Amino acid sequence: MTKDTFYVTTPIYYPNDKLHIGHTYTTTAADTIAKFKELQGYETELVTGSDEHGQKLQKAAEEHDMEPLEYINGIVKTFKDLWSTLEVDYTGFIRTTSQEHKEDVQQIFKKVYDKGDIYKDKYEGYYCTPCEAYWKERELDEEGNCPDCNRPVEWMEEESYFFKMSKYEDQLLEFLDENPDFIQPAKRRNEMINFIKDGLEDLCVSRTSFDWGIPVPIDEDHVIYVWFDALISYLTGIGFGSDEKKYNNYWPADIHIVGKDILRFHTIIWPAILMAADIELPDQVFGHGFLTVEGGKMSKSKGNVVDPIKLVEDFGVDAVRYYLMREVAFGTDGSYSTEAFIRRLNSDLANDLGNLLNRTVAMVEQYFDGVIPEPGPETDYDLDLKETANEELTAMAEDMENLQFSTALEHLWTFIRRTNKYIDQTTPWILAKDEDRKDELGTVLYNLLEALRIIAIALKPFLPEAPAKIWQQIGIKSDLDQQSWSEVEEWGLLEAGVEVNSGDPIFPRVDIEEYFAKQDEMKEDKEEETAEMTEEDKITFDDFSKLDLRVAEVLEAEKIEDSNKLLKLQVALGEEERQLVAGIAKHYKADELVGKKVLIVANLEPATIFGTESNGMVLAASNDEGELTLTTVDQDIESGSKIE
Repeated sequence: MTKDTFYVTTPIYYPNDKLHIGHTYTTTAADTIAKFKELQGYETELVTGSDEHGQKLQKAAEEHDMEPLEYINGIVKTFKDLWSTLEVDYTGFIRTTSQEHKEDVQQIFKKVYDKGDIYKDKYEGYYCTPCEAYWKERELDEEGNCPDCNRPVEWMEEESYFFKMSKYEDQLLEFLDENPDFIQPAKRRNEMINFIKDGLEDLCVSRTSFDWGIPVPIDEDHVIYVWFDALISYLTGIGFGSDEKKYNNYWPADIHIVGKDILRFHTIIWPAILMAADIELPDQVFGHGFLTVEGGKMSKSKGNVVDPIKLVEDFGVDAVRYYLMREVAFGTDGSYSTEAFIRRLNSDLANDLGNLLNRTVAMVEQYFDGVIPEPGPETDYDLDLKETANEELTAMAEDMENLQFSTALEHLWTFIRRTNKYIDQTTPWILAKDEDRKDELGTVLYNLLEALRIIAIALKPFLPEAPAKIWQQIGIKSDLDQQSWSEVEEWGLLEAGVEVNSGDPIFPRVDIEEYFAKQDEMKEDKEEETAEMTEEDKITFDDFSKLDLRVAEVLEAEKIEDSNKLLKLQVALGEEERQLVAGIAKHYKADELVGKKVLIVANLEPATIFGTESNGMVLAASNDEGELTLTTVDQDIESGSKIE
């Protein structure tokens, strides 16, 4: 029986900092292939999440004087905000601190232990806390540092439980020989095979030097090593211990998409654990390359991290997702630059696609009063356009099966460019001058609109916004979300006699020089704002005394209709109740505010904001990255209390 489900995962990201464009690259790829398979008629699952245990996180929380989960919660929120901004439609977000996941991990650990494949011994060796990875001396780099991140390692000696990974060396090699497509791209397969042939050592799977982790079910003095813990999230995500029907429908996973730096964990450690637990292995692990910027691999310490949120704010979500999937062949390393980003936006999206839509709709309005004409007799140009559509979209689908997003888009753009050339070949502006050629003109414009119909559907997995805009402008009444890949493969489904709707350009061109000039100006303004205050900037105590700062308890909260950032709050100041408007909807959900005690300016002049009256101002703190948190009190105190 043909499998009609599709299950893809991203890595379970480590919440020790905000995610950058490299993480966005991975998740965008997973979301794109999931949406493509859904377009083909599959029932899809996309699981992502956060890997929330380990020594590194415990230390980070201590440095912030916070409990680990309290520290992690704030960062996980930024993960979900980013995926929402990029319109990633994940079906499962697994937090490894969840009770469901804890039970799954302990169940599998116990099963492997009962099989005799986990034993207690003493670990002696090097450990990289940032990577949560164990290393032998021979594996360190030339300077004695971690070979993955090049940071210092520490010598460690502690009692640990070990997984008999060496026992599965031959079984792993046999599996890789029988399943040559398991590791992709193919060039990474030999690296992993050679690693196994060099000899696998048993894997340390527990720690005692810290306690932030899932307790070992047979010995609660130990916590389970984060990589044994985190990998099992792929099972938790589709109901391993909670929903047998769902689990049986979706496991084994079709693809784990990971960065090449964690390929060893996913193609050696993970399969060995699954073999020991008598669980079927996933179909494929795809280790993509890195996106680099000046200074090499992105890292906060190098100061070369690209913020995807700012890119979306500056250029839109479609442009960001298109660039990530188009610029670099998936599986190879690539280099990011904002200049290349803008050039790609202008060339492909604004010129090729945007202009095709604008020209076509304008001609239908000019020559047919905005009504889609019936197609008439065909010429060789018409037949060639159809043939190009068939060839390029067939090739596009084949490339998508192999996660070759860049070449898949190149095939689609070959068709888009061919459609633009079709306009130049058929010269509709000349046909319009001859009434006897009205039918021929109708065929040309119908074909242009039909090409746009097909393009809109084919773009759905890649661009979350533009396809709907195209759909609306070319006048189609049916639901775009109900279209499938079969509607891409058939020419002539566009209904004639329907009115088109011209609109603004879907991809305005960006002037590169103006953009960078504006960025420089904003940077200068920011530097001026953060410069040391002059005496004139300071206020007197009398000025401060004029502010009536109060503690207010949030009684009700709701989003203001048609606003993306405003919430309407009903608050209590002792016996008094007030209505406030706060621009915090991108940072807080309405239901999580109820019951909070926040600080407000109570004597601010009333104002009407977005048609809603506001009697006061909620105070909040924000940083340069746009993160925002409400100001509150560190102990419970009555609402209405004055801040002095």
